[in-house]
Amino acid sequence: MKPTFQKDDALLADIARARSEGRARLWWLGQSGFLLHTPAGTVLFDPYLSDSLTTKYAGTDKPHTRVTERVIAPERLTGIDVITSSHNHTDHLDAETLLPLLATNPQAKLVIPRANRDFVLERLGREFPLTPTLSPSEGEREKHRQAAGKTSGAGNVVDRASLSPLPRRGGEGQGEVNARLNGCQLVELDEGESASVAGVEFHGIPAAHNTVERDEQGRCRFLGYVARVGGKTIYHSGDTLMHDGLVPALARFAPDVALVPINGNRPERRVAGNLNGREAAGLARAIGARLAVPHHFDLFAFNTEPPDEFEAACHALGQPFRTLQNGEGVDL
Repeated sequence: MKPTFQKDDALLADIARARSEGRARLWWLGQSGFLLHTPAGTVLFDPYLSDSLTTKYAGTDKPHTRVTERVIAPERLTGIDVITSSHNHTDHLDAETLLPLLATNPQAKLVIPRANRDFVLERLGREFPLTPTLSPSEGEREKHRQAAGKTSGAGNVVDRASLSPLPRRGGEGQGEVNARLNGCQLVELDEGESASVAGVEFHGIPAAHNTVERDEQGRCRFLGYVARVGGKTIYHSGDTLMHDGLVPALARFAPDVALVPINGNRPERRVAGNLNGREAAGLARAIGARLAVPHHFDLFAFNTEPPDEFEAACHALGQPFRTLQNGEGVDL
């Protein structure tokens, strides 16, 4: 098993130094998980910090054998303002990661695709009060619908200026952990929508994994996110392949950092795929990213690729990049 760049106490010390010095810094926590700290807010993108999938698939014909050590136990991360889940796959929506995180960070908001609300509530085993979503203008919604090849119509995007709290199921809120989770709020987004969450501005970006899949109301089940905080603009891809609406949805943001997957799309793996290294570098270049950082590799032996192709493509395109090791950070 590969060692981390740093983990546990060393990682926490690095985070504490960045906070005390007021630096904006980004750490890769493995797979698609990133911790972004700025003096204006701290965001945890799509964390997977357990061995739940290794346990689930042990003894099957699709073992999820871990390649790299875990960087930290989720309950040790504190001071988190916002957590994201880009879609429902366990390495992006892991109860064994999220419940300890939310218990330790009861102030944190959880940002999810609106289409996945019921699934998220079922997986986490409780319901959260909702945070109002800032809906886009009709012109902005129409632009995103057209870019994604989506038929225009009032029924295709749920336009909610505000969302009411959900009723809680009987028996919830009992026990120390559930009591500490009462303050957590669920924030729902769809493509073309934005929300201000704990001082972080989020925008929903349609993702294709392997297609731009929608629910019966036309809402995206797979999203990426653009987050603006502390003068920094970060694009987190979630899991995605290239699709016609992706570059048009991102071009206006000119992100400081694009976090892009590189594990590729191989049908023999029997899982939905992602961009390969060459495609990831091309996407970062096409959207004007000042820095590209690869992810979705070096976690599971059956579903990884080395970063060589990504790095070679970035060099060829003149795209600035930084390949991080698990637990490694970079100042922004």
